[in-house]
Amino acid sequence: KHSLFPPFRLSFVVSNRRRRRRLSHPGRPTRRRSIMKFASSAAAALLLASANAFVVPSVQSGLGAANTAAFRPRADVRTAARTPLAMTTVADDLGIPEPKLQSYPNLPASVHPGVNTGQAMVDLLNHAKENGYAIPAVNCVSSSGINACLEAARKNDAPIIIQFSSGGSQFYAGKGLDNTDFRAAIAGAVSGAFHVRTLAEQYGVPVILHTDHCAKKLLPWIDGLIAASDRYYESHGEPLFSSHMIDLSEEPIEENIEICKDYLGRMAKIGLLLEMELGITGGEEDGVDNTDVAQEDLYSKPEEINQVYEELMPISDMFTVAAAFGNVHGVYSPGNVKLEPKILTRAQAYINEKLGDKAPEGKKPVSFVFHGGSGSSVDDIREAIDYGVIKMNIDTDTQWSYWEGIKEFESKYHDYLQTQIGNPEGADKPNKKYYDPRECMRAAEVKTVERLEQSFADLRCQQICGLGDADEAENVLGPRRGGLPV
Repeated sequence: KHSLFPPFRLSFVVSNRRRRRRLSHPGRPTRRRSIMKFASSAAAALLLASANAFVVPSVQSGLGAANTAAFRPRADVRTAARTPLAMTTVADDLGIPEPKLQSYPNLPASVHPGVNTGQAMVDLLNHAKENGYAIPAVNCVSSSGINACLEAARKNDAPIIIQFSSGGSQFYAGKGLDNTDFRAAIAGAVSGAFHVRTLAEQYGVPVILHTDHCAKKLLPWIDGLIAASDRYYESHGEPLFSSHMIDLSEEPIEENIEICKDYLGRMAKIGLLLEMELGITGGEEDGVDNTDVAQEDLYSKPEEINQVYEELMPISDMFTVAAAFGNVHGVYSPGNVKLEPKILTRAQAYINEKLGDKAPEGKKPVSFVFHGGSGSSVDDIREAIDYGVIKMNIDTDTQWSYWEGIKEFESKYHDYLQTQIGNPEGADKPNKKYYDPRECMRAAEVKTVERLEQSFADLRCQQICGLGDADEAENVLGPRRGGLPV
């Protein structure tokens, strides 16, 4: 593999533990140990942070397959004056317990616990394509939802993509915070990113940190997050986020591609992957209503996908395509969603024909993303994976599972949740341990973990890391009386 910035070898003495970790992860981004505590770094990042130069492999298919010269960052001060950084983990920065895991038996050596960016992210996505599975990408709006995702990923011994929408990011920051110029949405996404970074290592889970649909009017939100990754790079040698989606599917295709080309040029040189949408995903999500869209717009054409491929590849291959093949946001009765996964394989074949002898060995030049998967049949999902889908978004089903956990908790303990004092056990019995919000939230998390297990199975994304079953968590009952059996 060829690297734009080869792994830096320290010339001074390091501890044996640090040396072992560094040498066992030649593909993992290098980082300078922060002079300040991580809290100071986080505060600086909230003022908007930085990104890592991307390491390009010379492979024959998948992401990272193009000629290295096509990916060389445009010359500028930041690119030319990279300072070698000594690798640390978030745990190092914070002074919290070191992660128990450093690598995975079944994954590329660059893939590690925590947020994966740059080369490690690309290696993970290529591993998914080559091994016939897709990674679930779950929209989160709270730390509780994030924790459920991390728990589910470890339970299924698999990677996961955690993503934020603009509305979800604003909610994460708090609805009482002013969102003029997207300041709350930017701060909320950055705050969520630090939460994911802190705990993903502890769970031992490989994570891709992503942001979801960004329409044209929301581009200032993404600009703020790219700036955050840029600032973060300066002290950590990698971007804060792994990737961002720009959804200009409602704009003319020429404008869609031109804007994506501009963002891809900015993002790829600092290690961020771009997800772009082509064709419209029907239904309604996060305030975007496409329920009345013309049917023909729900299906991308091979010629359009090839146009995207031909125009983006000269800039960088750090992109994925959310092509439309009948996808619809939301959940509907069986039979109401008419998916046509073969659109994807027709597009791959069309591009391969155009490429001729330059076609990749795997015959899947495009990495596809599956939006609007709720209510889809397992057969359709797996057929799409066979045609090059490496990521499937999940939102509606986990929204319901979270609510269902709360609903069932309330039903089970209804008589203990009506007053602070007094329940079927006695008029003077306190109910604090029932209405403690941790109890219903934990019930929601448990239900969400259960639902995500189904998603991991549908996507053939189980037992991927090679760690086996997770150990039961210990000492989790709480400092006073312990939790309810939820």
